Amino acid sequence: MFKTILAACDGSLQSENALKKAVELAGLSGAKLLILTVYRHHSMVEASLSMVQGSKHATPDEALQESATEIADAARRIAAQAGLTDVRAFVRSGQPSRAIVESAKKHEADLIVIGSRGAGSVDGYFLGSVSHKVTGLSSIPVLVV
Repeated sequence: MFKTILAACDGSLQSENALKKAVELAGLSGAKLLILTVYRHHSMVEASLSMVQGSKHATPDEALQESATEIADAARRIAAQAGLTDVRAFVRSGQPSRAIVESAKKHEADLIVIGSRGAGSVDGYFLGSVSHKVTGLSSIPVLVV
């Protein structure tokens, strides 16, 4: 069936539902599960607004990376609690749809599992959702949950 499944996780409810489906499929097929969380650098305006909160981080990117790491770690724990042993989690910076497709290719995944709507910004309403872009860019099957 599948040998390597990449689950894209952003901390949203839809992302968690997609992760659960990826965990189920990995368990049924004995596949390796790769969990990917992508954070995107924000504009200077957004960055300056985030600095008003008095973050412990030197840069907004450090705060975004920490948040992404927490999401990836939580997803890895969900997979482990379900009994999966061949699970790896990654965090990348960049444009989410491209990072997901590039990671799937790099790690030779044969399925991408993604939520239908994530924790994206208003851009998604105008430019299209990440899941829609991934289905257009990917050369492997994409399961949108």
